[in-house]
This record gives sequence, structure tokens and C-alpha cells, in this order.
Amino acid sequence: MALHITGDIAADALLTDNPLALLIGMLLDQQVPMETAFAGPLKIQQRNGAVDATTIAGTDPDAFLEAFKQTPAVHRFPGSMVTRVQTLCQELVDSWGGEASALWTRDDPDGAEVLRRLKKLPGFGEQKAKIFLALLGKQYGFTGAGWREASAPYGEEGSLRSVADIVSPESLAKVREHKKAMKAAAKAAK
Repeated sequence: MALHITGDIAADALLTDNPLALLIGMLLDQQVPMETAFAGPLKIQQRNGAVDATTIAGTDPDAFLEAFKQTPAVHRFPGSMVTRVQTLCQELVDSWGGEASALWTRDDPDGAEVLRRLKKLPGFGEQKAKIFLALLGKQYGFTGAGWREASAPYGEEGSLRSVADIVSPESLAKVREHKKAMKAAAKAAK
């Protein structure tokens, strides 16, 4: 299994090999292009020395903010996102022993349970949790019963709705087209 989300070999390798990096990428995926969000964990690793929940949670907030602000910035809203990343990491330390993968591996959970666990995380609402669950099922090897149903509509076979469906530059373009059409439809409905 190898993820191909960012178009950057090193960033994609980190996402593939480090479950926390993937979770942080999903957290950062708002108000910036998907590739920028999911490349964020590599920038964090390069500037902070590690993508590890205990390390990030324990980093001085001002120093972590400075790392987020370095050019190119980790996110276009470094102040709010740095707090979200540290809060997420502290939650993982407190509730999951610092292991992001425990969310989908501990006690052999089904899709509905993983969705419930994800929705409890800071910064993960219903939609973000469903998209991440679909990403786990479609590309990260999660096989818990009912994951497609729990992540619907993002878990649908052959859909091109979200980061869960990006496996190539072509699929990225199709996901972008879908998102653009959805925004246009929402705007027209107002």
C-alpha cells in the first residue's frame, strides 16, 4: 500500500508510513488545497523533528506556531491550525497512548465504531470523519465490517468525491471537478 495524495514522493511516503501524519493531513484539509493539507505533516516533521503525538503535544506552542508559519506555511491559518494539531495530539496521548492507528485497530472495531471514535476527535465533524474512514477503507487497509456504510457516501465503490479516492493525478482532477460542481450546486441553491 502506498498513498499518492500530494504529488510529492516524500510527503506521500510519510502519509503511507505514519498513521498520525495521515490523521493530521486530514485535520489540515480545510480551506487549502488537498495537496497542501496532506503535505503539511512533512513540513511539521522537517521543522519539528518528528510527527509523533507525544512530541507534538509537548512542544512549546509558540515554537510550534513559528514552525507552522515558516515559508511555505503548513497552513494558510497557522494560528488556529497549530492549536488544533496540538489538541488532536494531546487527545491521542490521553486516550490512545499516542497511537493514531489505535483508533482503527484497538479491539478490532467495525466501521461504525471507528466513525464514532473519529467524531470524538477535536476538529473531526461528521463529514471529515466519514471521509477519513473512507480513506482508511479504500487505501489504508482497514477492513472492519460495515466501513463502506459508515462512511457513506464517501465509501461508495468507484466514487470520486474526496481525498479517499485520490490515487493519481487523474483521480485528483476528477475529485476537484466533483467538489467544484458541489460548491456550484450549493451556491445555486441559496
